[in-house]
Amino acid sequence: MLLVPADLPFPADPEALYGRGGPWVLEIGFGDGRFLVELARLHPEWNLLGAEVAPASVSRALRRLKREGVTQARLFRGDARFLLRNLVGPRALERVYVNFPDPWPKKKHAQRRLLQVPFFRLLSTRLAAGGALWLTTDHPEYYEFATAEARASGLFEVRPGPPPPETLRTKYARKWLDQSRPIFHAAFAKTAEADEAFPPIRRYPVPHALMQGTPPPAEAFRKQVETAPEANVVLLEAWQAGPGLVVLARVEEAELAQEVLLEARPSSKGVYVGLRPSCSPLVTAGVKRAVGLLVRWLEAQGLETAQRSY
Repeated sequence: MLLVPADLPFPADPEALYGRGGPWVLEIGFGDGRFLVELARLHPEWNLLGAEVAPASVSRALRRLKREGVTQARLFRGDARFLLRNLVGPRALERVYVNFPDPWPKKKHAQRRLLQVPFFRLLSTRLAAGGALWLTTDHPEYYEFATAEARASGLFEVRPGPPPPETLRTKYARKWLDQSRPIFHAAFAKTAEADEAFPPIRRYPVPHALMQGTPPPAEAFRKQVETAPEANVVLLEAWQAGPGLVVLARVEEAELAQEVLLEARPSSKGVYVGLRPSCSPLVTAGVKRAVGLLVRWLEAQGLETAQRSY
């Protein structure tokens, strides 16, 4: 089952998601899903949650879970920090696994690494008392970096040790073992909790506007870009839909990226500008900005705004 944030309350109710109680365990970066399958076999009482940014990996994992008959796993495509902040409630998780994360070895990319102090502060509020993150990696510099960041947070105790056997059966573990590369492991055990609130992202009513005039042809459209601290919005392309337009937008906000379909279509009250009915994004401040950017482009094409709700 793939989680769709727009369809869920923040935070989500684990018993409603799984239809049962049980320890809630997260894997960040689940790849092709084989480790989730392994966990399901070893711990049938666990409710499993996975986060992965790569769409192709999510598709492979969904097929694997279905093929293996795993029913106690739920997957999320996107940034694990967004998942933790919004869908996971305070002290809801028992354990988090991070297996062979991207080490971002270049110095200029180090800020992209997941296991840094801000992440550990957020995680401390989502782990239950006694909960821990288990890291397994083949990259010694990343291992030292992550352990230093965990200690610097003041909220975790680092407990080095041998990697669990199930971790050594993952795709990357087998690859590195075949090459005789050392593998490093540590459990980061929660010892305290950050005092930040980490509120979920704000959600809004569906934004829209009514305009007067005739939508221009799709050939007239040129890419539109708006950059702001709270969101970057790009209207990428437009195509004709009868007398109206459909526009593809990309909205990037903190820890969240969405592709959204907008439309400008004639109606009995004027030209409706807003989200296409088949599109169900999480309606955020960035999505509102996308609608506003399309309205301004249409105004530049000669349409007049009669009403705006965004």
